[in-house]
Amino acid sequence: MKSIAVLPGDGIGPEVVSAALDVVERLALPLDLRFGDIGWKYWREEGTVVPERTWKLIEETDTALLGAITSKPLREAEAELAPALRGTGLTYVSPVIQLRQRLSLYANVRPVTDLDGERFDFTVIRENTEGLYAGYDFHGPDDALWDVVRDHPNAAASGPAGTSVSLRLQTEFGMDRLLRYGFAYAERHGHRRLTVVDKPNVLRHSGNHLRERLELIAREHPDVETEILNVDAVALWMVRRPERFGVLVAENMFGDILSDLGAGVMGGLGLATSGNIGDHGSYFEPVHGSAPGMAGQGRANPMAMLLTVAQMLDHLGMPVPGQELRAAVREVVRARTTVTYDLGGTARTEQVARAVAGRLAVPATRPGGSSAAEDVVDRLARLDTASVSDALDSLGVGGVLAGVAARVPGTRAAGRAFTVSYQPVGDVAGQPFRNAANYLDDVPEGAFVVVDNGGSTACTNWGSLLTALARRRGVRGTALHGSARDVAEIRAAGYPLFSTGVTMVSGKNRVELAATGRDVVVGDVTVRPGDIVVGDDNGVLVVPADRAEEVADRAERVERTEASIAGAVAGGLRLDEARRRYGYAKPWAGTDGTADRA
Repeated sequence: MKSIAVLPGDGIGPEVVSAALDVVERLALPLDLRFGDIGWKYWREEGTVVPERTWKLIEETDTALLGAITSKPLREAEAELAPALRGTGLTYVSPVIQLRQRLSLYANVRPVTDLDGERFDFTVIRENTEGLYAGYDFHGPDDALWDVVRDHPNAAASGPAGTSVSLRLQTEFGMDRLLRYGFAYAERHGHRRLTVVDKPNVLRHSGNHLRERLELIAREHPDVETEILNVDAVALWMVRRPERFGVLVAENMFGDILSDLGAGVMGGLGLATSGNIGDHGSYFEPVHGSAPGMAGQGRANPMAMLLTVAQMLDHLGMPVPGQELRAAVREVVRARTTVTYDLGGTARTEQVARAVAGRLAVPATRPGGSSAAEDVVDRLARLDTASVSDALDSLGVGGVLAGVAARVPGTRAAGRAFTVSYQPVGDVAGQPFRNAANYLDDVPEGAFVVVDNGGSTACTNWGSLLTALARRRGVRGTALHGSARDVAEIRAAGYPLFSTGVTMVSGKNRVELAATGRDVVVGDVTVRPGDIVVGDDNGVLVVPADRAEEVADRAERVERTEASIAGAVAGGLRLDEARRRYGYAKPWAGTDGTADRA
């Protein structure tokens, strides 16, 4: 169980938080959501934007999820305080700054992903605690600082009272921990290139200091290529060739600017997420702000918050549901039928959230306790058997019915196994007629018949008459560890049939029914009644009933991975880079190679 301090905040924050959590509930994750107070209301009423009770909540939980925050200039902040609090010396400090400083959150992580065409996928990591935003910003410098700048002709012309100075602070402590985090992030997410963004041709001394630290730490990470680029060049290439980047690491101001540029590259602030990470704390928030003029109208795009939750799940060690949530958002973005105004649509906040939820896998138990067994059969029916086979392989489970081939091209089916065993008829003179196929009267609708006749091709176990009856009863398909006949007629009927062989020889008085509803063995695979049988042009495989949800989850991730690779290659990425980036070696796994939910 992971605990999360949920801080809805101001403006549209509560709306997008509520919509996102409704979607997350569908994932049935082990999350303890604990709501807290933050925002402008508490500044007005209590004189603090982050009440002490909220700090206590943050300390007690694993991370925090922030909706949005309204900030105003000092004069307006003072004016909006409750009358009893005015003139008491209270100073408004942005809660975002308070969180970063109090929790020592030095890395601001901003993923930039092409949700539509999957042409690029990189991340801007911005230093949060120093640089030009360290707070050393002075108007009317004191004597010591004036001595540093007085020789500049503009300062000399303006004098101390007419001069302002901001200092860019860069320390080895701050640079080293950011660079190490950047390398670790690159390795964890499969990126081979880390780009340090600076302006070393102008900021020569501090730029050289950063270069020296990069060269030193890069020795610890030989598999990650490094480069230092000018910030203006990076801005150009982010627009022109964003696919060239993997991880961008930048000081505070440069990272601030480039991360918002990245939001524009990926489609706008309605899709942009952020995480603020330290060694012992973190919080996550969408980038779009509180938009107070839009609050209560139901027009806010919840996708940034949904993607923020996915980023948070990655951080909490739940990359698999994080990937599933991102994939569901991506599908809605691509469809363009249910998107908010900022993406060219007319959908409302809750409609977008429902559309995303509808693309998530149904959990094993729905609210109220009803089984989702039939849903998993339908999910497997939509999947290619190659993907299902990969999923089984990843679990060390054998499932392929060796030698059982498709007889009706283009058909695809999945259903619960109804098992049938045949045995040879004894050679007894005058033996009465044996009709071995009467079991069909007992096959339930939606089943997949699995017949074991020892793989024999000496006689048939299925033909056109049984096909007609099976179709009337709603049987989904038949797999024969034996032979079929009347194949042309069965193909014309479009019935999913799979068999070891084909023969015209009748099975009448050659085989008889031995049993139904018992385990049957085909090669090295045991088929148990109720297991899920899946067949298409590739052949037939069996998914154990107790692993069906897990297999379906993994197979769906396999197909998403392969689609991502295909899309990236179509967008111009090299095949080897696309395979590395999207985890071709373990396509069923999450971003860190782990396929099991925490």
